[in-house]
Parts: sequence; C-alpha cells; structure tokens
Amino acid sequence: MPPVSPLQLFKSLSDETRLSLVLLLREKGELCVCELTSVLKETQPKSSRHLALLRENGLLTDRRDGKWIHYRLSPHMPAWAAAVIQQAYLFHRGDIR
Repeated sequence: MPPVSPLQLFKSLSDETRLSLVLLLREKGELCVCELTSVLKETQPKSSRHLALLRENGLLTDRRDGKWIHYRLSPHMPAWAAAVIQQAYLFHRGDIR
C-alpha cells in the first residue's frame, strides 16, 4: 500500500467521527472497537465503517484477539502525517472524550 497522501489524510480527518477516533487512539494507544464505540457513543457498524476507511488509508493498524479487534495508529504512517495528527491532538486534547 502506498503511503497516505495529503489529500487522503485531510479527507480522512475531515469527518468528526474519524477525527475523534484518531485522536482517541493517539491518546490511549490501542483500543478495541467496543471501547471506541462506548467512548464515542456511536453504533458498532458506524464505528467499524470509519475504522475500516482509516485502516485502508494507512492511518491505523488492527489486530485480532479472539473475537475482539484492537486498533492503533499505524507505526508506518509518514512522519509528516503523524505530525499533523500530533498537532490536532495538542489542539483538541481537552475535548477528547
């Protein structure tokens, strides 16, 4: 998979749910879908759809642990993309649910 482009990154983060997911994972490290849906008060199908898009764009990685799927920010993300997420995190740190 080619690295995320600036257009893909900003499109991915332009949705409030996806931005919240990314910032929450930036703060917590790794969370399962059930934890993400609980914190964001979103349905599992909606959260999973957004998580899949973020994974497809190279922003997240996942791992299966039994019936649970855990997500975290991708360690393979380009440094410039990680810096954008870091700046968004610093700006929204007090607002993260």
